[in-house]
Amino acid sequence: MSDAIVVINAGSSSIKFALYSAALDQQAGCIFRGQIDGLGANPRFSAWDADGNALSARPLPAPTDHALAVGEALDWLEDHDNSYTVVAAGHRVVHGGDFFSQPVRVDDAVLKKLQTLSSLAPLHQPHNIEGIRAVARHRPHLAQVACFDTEFHQSQPAIARALPLPAALTASGLKRYGFHGLSYEYIALKLPELIGDLAGGRVAVAHLGNGASMCAMLAGRSVASTMGFTALDGLMMGTRSGAIDPGVLLHLLEQRGMTPAELSRLLYHDSGLLGVSGLSHDMRTLLASSEQRAGFAIDLFVYRIVRELGSLAAALGGLDALVFTAGIGEHAAPVRAAVCEASAWLGVRLDRRANDMHETVISTNDSRVAVLVVPTDEEAMIARHALRNLSQA
Repeated sequence: MSDAIVVINAGSSSIKFALYSAALDQQAGCIFRGQIDGLGANPRFSAWDADGNALSARPLPAPTDHALAVGEALDWLEDHDNSYTVVAAGHRVVHGGDFFSQPVRVDDAVLKKLQTLSSLAPLHQPHNIEGIRAVARHRPHLAQVACFDTEFHQSQPAIARALPLPAALTASGLKRYGFHGLSYEYIALKLPELIGDLAGGRVAVAHLGNGASMCAMLAGRSVASTMGFTALDGLMMGTRSGAIDPGVLLHLLEQRGMTPAELSRLLYHDSGLLGVSGLSHDMRTLLASSEQRAGFAIDLFVYRIVRELGSLAAALGGLDALVFTAGIGEHAAPVRAAVCEASAWLGVRLDRRANDMHETVISTNDSRVAVLVVPTDEEAMIARHALRNLSQA
């Protein structure tokens, strides 16, 4: 019987899980992967093997909350293949604040610190914590390791993390943290095998999904990112506004009479692709729509990406490679094409056929900037970190 690590990525309405061998190496492979969607009213369980072949797909009784969903995932993993024994759980946790600069073994003191950061990532942190508590409830004997989306950006210079605020506020923790770090870390590890020495150059990575951000990497280390103090900053997203003039927020509070709760709802849930289009937060739906407002939402999404790409190129002093990843980045060829066409001034030349075929390299041979599509794997990074943490205990 082999030891294994379960990875839990708990979101607001879904839980992703995966099982990895505890004999991980640098090219860690997944044994099983699954997801429970529609928590609450319409929960549904799905699981696949490492090659993506479906192993289970069935509805679950409603209501199913996070605790029940985690228990369902753990039970399925143990029942499906008893040749593996789960010995630890690794969790994606969005915010580590100034408390945690590396993965950490979870105990009550760690949980208390994580809870104090919930207001900085209200869409994610509370659910990440629920996932940890659920594992403790169902398998109290398991060691648990929290892995942070903010960790990768610790390498940024102080000037890149600073906000132009009074020093006392900065000292209290108001600064740019950056997010999607587990995704960027995976891409940084993957690039050398794809583009060789170029991976050590000036690279911009676009993590484009319902949550979207970009990161400038030099020699595989983060030097700037579009997300800052919270995961609300930067790019326009599925339902989040991204960067917005602070004066607009003051206007909504003072002149429109919005409450802080109403403003939070607007910025986190009712803006972005959904707010601009009035139709959907899903890029697939917008790309398939003939509605003018759908097209405008896509154009604005692309425009904001291109603007930020110019900013990241300035932070890097040039650009050697551009990488698209995450749901939209990996699958929306028209979005990639629009970004590349608007970035021709940087030396980007798109191979349309390669882009349409979703190949790994989608730039032409004469492009001064290599352009790639690289699927991310945050769960693999979490498993790797969890194993390393356990081996050091």
